[in-house]
Amino acid sequence: MERLIKVGDVKAIASKDVKNSRVGIGFEKLDRDVFDPENAYDPVAATGVKWVRIQSGWERTEKERGVYSFEWLDSIVDNLLKRGLAPWMCLCYGNPLYSERAKTVFGSVGCAPIFTEEERTAWDNYVKAVVAHYRGRIQYYEVWNEPDGQWCWKHGANGTEYGEFMIRTSKAVKSVDPEAKIIGGCQCMGSMRWAGDVFATGAGKYMDAYSYHTYMAYELMNRDYLRGLRSFIKRENPAIELIQGETGTQSRWGRAGALSGAAWTERKQAKFMARHFMADFMDDVKFSSYFSSLDMVEALSGTKGDVNSYKDFAYFGVLRAEFDENGRATGVYTPKPSYRTLQVIASVFREEFTVEDIPLTHADGGYTGISPRMLAKEASCDQIARVCFTRSNGSMAMAYWRSLDLLTTDYEGTHSFQGYDLPGPCRLIDLYDGAIYEIPESIMQKEGNFTRFLHLPIRDYPLLLTFGDFLLD
Repeated sequence: MERLIKVGDVKAIASKDVKNSRVGIGFEKLDRDVFDPENAYDPVAATGVKWVRIQSGWERTEKERGVYSFEWLDSIVDNLLKRGLAPWMCLCYGNPLYSERAKTVFGSVGCAPIFTEEERTAWDNYVKAVVAHYRGRIQYYEVWNEPDGQWCWKHGANGTEYGEFMIRTSKAVKSVDPEAKIIGGCQCMGSMRWAGDVFATGAGKYMDAYSYHTYMAYELMNRDYLRGLRSFIKRENPAIELIQGETGTQSRWGRAGALSGAAWTERKQAKFMARHFMADFMDDVKFSSYFSSLDMVEALSGTKGDVNSYKDFAYFGVLRAEFDENGRATGVYTPKPSYRTLQVIASVFREEFTVEDIPLTHADGGYTGISPRMLAKEASCDQIARVCFTRSNGSMAMAYWRSLDLLTTDYEGTHSFQGYDLPGPCRLIDLYDGAIYEIPESIMQKEGNFTRFLHLPIRDYPLLLTFGDFLLD
């Protein structure tokens, strides 16, 4: 970046000052009380994200049959709302008052209430109570979490069972709040057969959105499946929107959670985040949720009464945490590099924008000359991932990067582009740290309406070229 002229930094925007956004974050697992939320509310709101995924916690709410205690959940919902955040709620998990298996599973995770009429009726009543209580505060309700994985559908994933459960839950929600939105799927394993079994029940008629989770080191790997899934879902119900409900990775080596055991670092985590948000924008999802707000235990496979069984620490957070003797995250939460990356993305991509092509291409059909910066051949056009954006004010932007192996590479190189009739001014933004650069004439060569960008920096995480007032005041 030394050939560019730094002119500023992306300003962090508080969530209360954001009206619309496609950027969200996870605030899950408080149904199991695995972290202290009090010191997390303000840092999360200072990221500028809008959507916050929370979990309802049947076991924590109904400890006596027919008696619902929402005080713990009210505190979470109201603290988020007053800071301008939009919580959306995953309805989960089981309850030992009604399900035998839930008596031994920590948090009743994955104990689906589907086997007896008593269970099913108790679940319906609970869902209705939740929706009645939060009508006007919660708009989107997600039905269960990762039901296509055995850790969350513990007797064995079954798409037909889930589809029937989804329909029943949707009816319960809509009977209380017809304006509520239902999110189905919450799929994590990428099985078209499982999704097909879900939709064969007719569940698509009862969904407003379909959520999926994508824990993959390579952010473009899921695109083929997602294109097929979108096509399939649209055939079932054209009105269904797609939501990326969880993705993330650790900031250090650890034994628990998705992508565990790999040589992650805080820098790699931030680059992963930037790449995955751009890929989600490329897929034009309604919104994308990064997992998670802070470091915490996984708590998916614990046994009640055995603290060590759920001391399975994972480090997905954009905030670092300390842990007490029970594995609960406490103390003052401190930001990692990914926290700043999240601030930058939430600020740059707030409010309305459209994902569409702009008049900017690889230079001269794929310029691959010798880079004076690298003393080597430039990255070729087939090696570049990119996604373009426009706003209604006529501004444009393009994010571009080399999608190399994050775990083994820390790449920098150059690439050349050409464009026509691009609005000014032109800036380059580093989405990792928010630095804003002016591009000198030695790199940005203009001839009337034609512009060639020679040997622009390229990284293994997205840089953003902006044209016009893409950055909002």
